[in-house]
Amino acid sequence: MPFDDHLRPETSALYTDLYQLTMLQAYWREGMDDAPAVFDLFVRRLQGRNYLLACGLEQALEFLETLSFSEAALDYLHDQEQFDDAFLDWLSGFEFTGDVYAVPEGTPVFADEPIVEVVAPIGEAQLVETFLLNQITFQTAIASKACRVVDAARRDDADRLVADFGMRRMQGTDAAMKGARAALIAGADATSNVAAGQAYDAPITGTMAHSYVEAHDSELDALRAFAEQYPETILLVDTYDTLDGVRKVIDLATDPELDIEVGGIRLDSGDLAALAQQSRRLLDEAGLHDVLILASGGLDEYAIAELLDRGAPLDGFGVGTKMGTSADHPALDSAYKLSGYAGEPRMKLSTEKSNLPGRKQVVRQYENGMAVRDVIATDAEQVSGAPLLERVMANGQRTEAGASRPLTALREHAAARLAELPARLRALSPDVPPHEVVLSDGLEERRRSTRRALEEKMAAETS
Repeated sequence: MPFDDHLRPETSALYTDLYQLTMLQAYWREGMDDAPAVFDLFVRRLQGRNYLLACGLEQALEFLETLSFSEAALDYLHDQEQFDDAFLDWLSGFEFTGDVYAVPEGTPVFADEPIVEVVAPIGEAQLVETFLLNQITFQTAIASKACRVVDAARRDDADRLVADFGMRRMQGTDAAMKGARAALIAGADATSNVAAGQAYDAPITGTMAHSYVEAHDSELDALRAFAEQYPETILLVDTYDTLDGVRKVIDLATDPELDIEVGGIRLDSGDLAALAQQSRRLLDEAGLHDVLILASGGLDEYAIAELLDRGAPLDGFGVGTKMGTSADHPALDSAYKLSGYAGEPRMKLSTEKSNLPGRKQVVRQYENGMAVRDVIATDAEQVSGAPLLERVMANGQRTEAGASRPLTALREHAAARLAELPARLRALSPDVPPHEVVLSDGLEERRRSTRRALEEKMAAETS
């Protein structure tokens, strides 16, 4: 898979923060490294989103099943002069042997719900924190943004195209690959990223740049040459004067001697709503009712909604920077916290950063086919509804639930689960009644008892 550098054996285990390795050595020295632990990966607050779309599990599982320290990695760590030779020798046989529970990619999730739960020897579970947070956080952020863009474009059940144009302004090639993947899972139709198209067997799309037009002696020559080379293509018409460009496209498409088929035009600047209306009128008057009008240029869900509110007759959108970077909320308040160790529940007591102790399950409850409530429960409780966390790895190996799935299957799952959300949650405004998320009686009691035990222990230490 192109650009998945984390899979290179000489670097894979070094995709971590230094303190994960120093803690791992401390656990090893104290004989704690193989005691069982539970870590939860979750998001504390939604920050302007009514829901999140879980994404990035595939890359997380790839990393876990191939995790090892190569000779080159061990030599590098030796040169840092922070690690004992005996510890480095132990690392030479290091691998992930734990279990992983996760919600399927493309599942809507809410604050405090485990997206991934790692049950493994504490040394293994600790080391993988950084990479899991990196992959799950980024892809979930982009998928969640892309859902909003797709919803804005396809309101009233209109079949408008949404294409990912974000590669050129995303933060590096890995982000461009994973961002395209996340957008496609969320419902985008295609990507301009050719490498992502190859890697994920996804549709690729593109039109032409202003430079192509500028390089020709005339705009008409450029449009003709491109249309002759690529039948049914989308022609960019706003390099000089947008409506004049539209008229040139009409001349080409209606000239019987040229036999040119034009699939559509793209508007990239100016008052897109007004220009779309004027372009549609010109095209229809020429009998070119099937020629599509696409828009691009600084779009996001809010801009798309405004264009459609103004009656812009647009058939699709190329959405780049603002979707590819989740510009309004570029980071999630994600966390990966210890919730169990050596058979006992654990938790933080920090103000606003406390977490839920012990193994858990998230159960989604429905009424008339729509999701109405999530219950975060202990893993042993029987709660009515659909459990979301699946065992995707057992003893370091993928289960059937964790098997790699084609993009089409992930898209279908996402579409089905999103359709179960009430309309208010898919609105662009965050000022709506939130989805109800409650703790089960068992988890609430576990939280109280764990807190009480910790407070008593702290009091004893200070007395």
